[in-house]
Amino acid sequence: MAYEAQDYSRILGMDGISDNTLQNHFKLYQGYMKNTNLMFDRLNEMLDDGKEHSPDFAELQRRLSFEFCGMRLHEYYFENLKGNGKLDRGSALYRKIEEQFNSFERWQQDFTAIGAMRGVGWAILYYDPRADQMVNAWSTLHQDGILPGLQPLLVMDVWEHAFMLDYGLERPKYLEAFFHNIDWSAVEKRFQGSISEERRKAA
Repeated sequence: MAYEAQDYSRILGMDGISDNTLQNHFKLYQGYMKNTNLMFDRLNEMLDDGKEHSPDFAELQRRLSFEFCGMRLHEYYFENLKGNGKLDRGSALYRKIEEQFNSFERWQQDFTAIGAMRGVGWAILYYDPRADQMVNAWSTLHQDGILPGLQPLLVMDVWEHAFMLDYGLERPKYLEAFFHNIDWSAVEKRFQGSISEERRKAA
């Protein structure tokens, strides 16, 4: 069940997020992938050896969510980059954001404020298919604050490695660059894949 690192070299050449930053970012992502696979292997070995009640097993199990979420959130992040930053105002996603937040600008104000918070983590726009709701939320590290059952639509990395090479401590400049490079078609595809057939037809 080994995971394989995806090639995201297509997002190189962005304006505002340098290739140097991205190349370092790719290496970090590959590290999360490698550690995820190692932990699954080690946990299976310990299960085979009857060590599932040991402190080492418990510690690895807790660590697994950090590595796995670090891997998966980076995939979402890379995949929603290198667009033109413009969301079609006629799209179902735009209309849903406006319905939820009263305006697209108010949604962006909220999402940006979350991304600007002190500390390392992620700003994530989720869709809750059960309640048909949009939710902006913060995830500390990778695994803390993830909302069960909700589909990540837009994922923004705000760990220091995402912006310090390009902007130092000026995180707001990175936030602007991120919005400039969003691939909204990828976000829309995630949204369409999350809504029910009945809601998709209505949209």
